[in-house]
Amino acid sequence: MRKKITDPGTVMGTVGYMSPEQVRGQETDHRSDIFSFGAILYEMLSGRRAFRGASAIEVMNAILKEEPPELGETNTKISPQIEKLVRRCLEKQPERRFYSAHDLGFALEALSTPSGARLETPGADPSRLFGQTRLAWIVATLFMLVALGAIWAYFTRQPIADARMMKFSILPPEKSSFGQIAVSPDGRHLAFTAATGGLVQLWVRPLDSTEAKALAGTQGAMLPFWSPDTRFIGFFADGRLKKIDATGGPVQTLSEAPFPLGGAWSRAGVILFAPAPSAGLWLISATGGEVTRVTTLDMPHREVAHAYPTFLPDGRHFLYNIVSGQKETHGDYLGSLDETLKRRLLDQITLIKYMAAVPGDTASGAGWLVFGRDGALLAQPFDARRLDFTGDPFTLSDKVGSDVVSPNCSTFSISDNGVLVFDPSLKRERRQYRYVDRRGQPTNSLDVAAGLFQHWFSPDEKRFIADRVDPRTSTSDLWLCDLSVGNSQRFTFHPADEFNPVWSPDGSRVVWASDRDTTVKLYQKEVSLAGEEKLLLKSDYNNFPTDWSRDGRFIIYQQDDPKTKYDVWALAASGSGEVKPFTVVRTGANEIAGTLSPDGQWLVYASDESGQFEIYAQGFPRGGGKRQVSTGGGNHPRWRRDGRELFYYARDGKLMAAPVKSGESFEMGAVVPLFEFRAGTLQGFAPYAATADGRRFLLNAVVETEPNARLTVVVNWAAGLKR
Repeated sequence: MRKKITDPGTVMGTVGYMSPEQVRGQETDHRSDIFSFGAILYEMLSGRRAFRGASAIEVMNAILKEEPPELGETNTKISPQIEKLVRRCLEKQPERRFYSAHDLGFALEALSTPSGARLETPGADPSRLFGQTRLAWIVATLFMLVALGAIWAYFTRQPIADARMMKFSILPPEKSSFGQIAVSPDGRHLAFTAATGGLVQLWVRPLDSTEAKALAGTQGAMLPFWSPDTRFIGFFADGRLKKIDATGGPVQTLSEAPFPLGGAWSRAGVILFAPAPSAGLWLISATGGEVTRVTTLDMPHREVAHAYPTFLPDGRHFLYNIVSGQKETHGDYLGSLDETLKRRLLDQITLIKYMAAVPGDTASGAGWLVFGRDGALLAQPFDARRLDFTGDPFTLSDKVGSDVVSPNCSTFSISDNGVLVFDPSLKRERRQYRYVDRRGQPTNSLDVAAGLFQHWFSPDEKRFIADRVDPRTSTSDLWLCDLSVGNSQRFTFHPADEFNPVWSPDGSRVVWASDRDTTVKLYQKEVSLAGEEKLLLKSDYNNFPTDWSRDGRFIIYQQDDPKTKYDVWALAASGSGEVKPFTVVRTGANEIAGTLSPDGQWLVYASDESGQFEIYAQGFPRGGGKRQVSTGGGNHPRWRRDGRELFYYARDGKLMAAPVKSGESFEMGAVVPLFEFRAGTLQGFAPYAATADGRRFLLNAVVETEPNARLTVVVNWAAGLKR
């Protein structure tokens, strides 16, 4: 059941702004509107510096808090009659105000006529009398000018009791599906990612139109967010933070963000963003320039990522997620740009947004935090000045979908003026392992829960190992899966995240990454489950395995170094058992997804040195002979076991294949597309595995379970709450 809201500041968000007694009694006359106009008149006539440039709601709040000074104290030309008229508008007790605009207009008319002038005290100076009459006319004229613009909004609108919530649905563009969404601050447009086959790009649609427009140059776009003035859309693609005019045009690159986890744009013209899981949150001007660190991961508390920031109205405080292997640390947090505040608000990871109770009101602080929980969309009263909850949560929708690649983040967005857009389907899309041929056609079906990171074939190709997220803890473990019958066996049991496995060439062991310590480290275990897990490498940086050489001598992994970003390293085991890591590729760019040719002479990897990830090859282990493999974007290279073919996942969602002749030299033929699919893994992790002969592929793909699924749009959603 929805909770009744009793906080006056909360109810003020339903229709316009209201005086306190209107909230309490929900009046149907216009005395509260008279108070509003009185505040506007007082602000115009007083000349008080404190009110200059203030909004009407800010003036009202100031008058409600304390008795304002006499108008004659700040403006000597104000007569007692005008003072009295304004004071009557501002009476705290509604029964003592003018009842309607008609009454107020009659009083102004009387004040501006010659008979009205007789109200002046006997013996008054005629010139003063003329001036006051003239001033009365000016006041009346000003009032009429204000009324012309405001009377429609205030006096012809429906009474509070008759306010209506409006709800409707919108369809995705033809032959596509909605991805991540962001409604503009003014509630007029929706920015969203949509997939057409394997190609994902950014779209914009006016909410009062059925037409949507794809924005050129936004291939691979993810996590869109708006500028406060609704002119620009920020997003991530190609390992970069970018922005584009909402109407289209050239894309501007602002900063590097190799594995992004969200961004937010403040009214002060700065963007707060998460460039990579282990990087924390950073700040940059919306026009570009230097970046400044705002948050740092607390390694002793096993923090793995800071993600999905969103600003509060003051532009100094923000909300964000902390992903941690420690239950007491995991959750949604409140932070500040000066790093003086870090407080947990919710003990779960979820997308969370703030909306003021009164659009544009930053003075009262009254508002809501909107977030998802257990498949429902909730709102909880929140004071943005006190930075704390002021009531219990209530349900906006009992069904809300979640982002298919970030299952803890509900698919919803909310504008500054209360337009809510959300996905009402719990299973619109899902990640699924698909075993397909070279045309992308399924060869057999798999009923196995798909993970978020890379998976790996056993050498005999009868099984594969992959991560699986536990919905109760939101952490992942590794499972051994049978390809023929679909049986699964749990492989890891630690409460931390276990992910990104690589199977040894002899089939006896698996190496993987785990965040169970202060950093992500490499661990190893026998496939037979005999013996204990073994820590392979101690490091101050995060490490992820990506390949194991066919002769068993080298484990290839990528390391996250704050100074040089992601680099490709190798672990060499000597006969004495001593582990000796060494650098393979290390530059100022990000190098990831390293994989060795079957003969061990060539390393192929992805690098963003050109501004987007492309595939490169160089000699191993000494380097040299570097050449570019892909054009137009590529990632996640994989070799056919005989070394005669190389695969990679292209920027437009196609799986590509190139004939290769390696040995002393590296020779490559024409690259051809095989088929397209939408990756179901997190960005930066391989969404496919290839069989030894290159004839079949095990995909982690996003599949449609409800084609043409709609989004729900709710206008004036607060009016639907029970009072």
